[in-house]
Amino acid sequence: MASRINEIIENFGSLEDWEDRYRYLIELGKDLPELPESERTEDNRVKGCASQVWVVTSVDRSGSETVLSFKGQSDAHIVKGLVALTLALYSDKSAREILSIDALDLFRRLGLAEHLTPQRSNGVRSMVERIRRDAIAANA
Repeated sequence: MASRINEIIENFGSLEDWEDRYRYLIELGKDLPELPESERTEDNRVKGCASQVWVVTSVDRSGSETVLSFKGQSDAHIVKGLVALTLALYSDKSAREILSIDALDLFRRLGLAEHLTPQRSNGVRSMVERIRRDAIAANA
């Protein structure tokens, strides 16, 4: 998964025009597997997002460290891309690694922080907080 996030960062960096970057985000969202209706529950909904966003967390305790994987979906095109970017950053990592990752720093480095509406920025923060809470709970 680390290579996936590196690929996304590299692709994003090669796009100079913000319209192209938004299109790339939308394409990332289109690549997300569909989330079944049975997983689009209130428990999986990320509170604090203006759009509907669902994140499903799977915990694997079979190895020496607890590893979390995530699936997600949204009802808005650009937000789906933000979900895909966030999940690529965090999925298949140990709880300890997840807690050490600063997604908001990545969003700033990519220039997304200044190009997202305040509502979308709040939604990203809510999604990151949810993932971090799941990592804390899995590590307990």
